[in-house]
Amino acid sequence: MEYKTNMQTAVEMPGYLKKTMFEDLMGGLDEVDAFLAGKTAGYKVNLPAEVDVKGIRKRLKMTQARFSSTFGFSLDAVKHWEGGRRTPESSARAFLTVIAKNPNAVIAALHPQLRQLNSK
Repeated sequence: MEYKTNMQTAVEMPGYLKKTMFEDLMGGLDEVDAFLAGKTAGYKVNLPAEVDVKGIRKRLKMTQARFSSTFGFSLDAVKHWEGGRRTPESSARAFLTVIAKNPNAVIAALHPQLRQLNSK
């Protein structure tokens, strides 16, 4: 919910955390400026060294072909990952981690037409 106050939009947050949208954006810009100036090192994401691709796919009750087409992987990559012949690179491991945690959000983002079809 938003409230207009003196040309700034107040973001509804729990009590002491309430701040205006402008203050929030400026804080983010200050972080970017500090990063670019070398004052901060940025953020480090800890990715799992291994991802159970087959386990994720099985939990979603998808074939290898459907899993690859739904999430944009090549079918060969999925087969190699599951067969242990290759390991997903860090960007793929990050994406697979998101798929494992919230597959519906990923599907809605990648296939917005499916959402529209289901809402009719």
